[in-house]
Amino acid sequence: MRSASPRLFATGLATLTVALGATGCGNDEADLVNGKNLFAESCQRCHALERAGGGADVGPDLDAAFGPARGDGLGEGTVEGVVQRQIANVRRNSTMPEDLVTGDDARDVAAYVAAVAGQPGEDTGALAEAGAKVSSKPIVAKSGKLEIAADPSGALAFASTKAQSKPGGVEFAMPNESSVQHNIALRDEGGQIVQEGEVVGKGGTSSFTATLKPGTFVFVCTVPGHEEGGMKGELTVK
Repeated sequence: MRSASPRLFATGLATLTVALGATGCGNDEADLVNGKNLFAESCQRCHALERAGGGADVGPDLDAAFGPARGDGLGEGTVEGVVQRQIANVRRNSTMPEDLVTGDDARDVAAYVAAVAGQPGEDTGALAEAGAKVSSKPIVAKSGKLEIAADPSGALAFASTKAQSKPGGVEFAMPNESSVQHNIALRDEGGQIVQEGEVVGKGGTSSFTATLKPGTFVFVCTVPGHEEGGMKGELTVK
């Protein structure tokens, strides 16, 4: 079952704001870098947050949920409190698991979301380096095999956003060492699925074989929301 829409999620802000007040969740300084890393590992698979690199649409889009509220004067401390309350008190029938993050980790995630949700621009400094560690260095097929691993952290990403292969028969393999189920599939230049591997959990390998002509393809994860959340890359065949 899907989580509540951004609009429904946002309608609860006023009530929670009254309950939490405008003072946030305490005086200890949160670790925003840890918060972003944990968001990539645990939250991005369901929630979109542009400054964190996007995300899936299984749960509310956090920019859409908190952006209008910020425009209405909701402060960062209150947003942090709302997010932390949502993490700690999972609604009945929600797709979000209980105890997804706890303690200081939950505070750090909430503080990061509060700092960037609905805010334009890009993260800078140490925050820019946090999150999913995705390379743009092409993965090159070797001996007719192209191995493109899923990001082991659980973030919605492959090991690289680029791959290269020669024309002909190519075996695709996606080892998955993350706690999130993924697969690998290939789209042609028209956006149609050419081949698709099975969805696998931790320790599994999604694979298929395709005969490729010269051109540009897109490799994706077809688990709902994952491609939209950024789990895709470009394959050049030449």
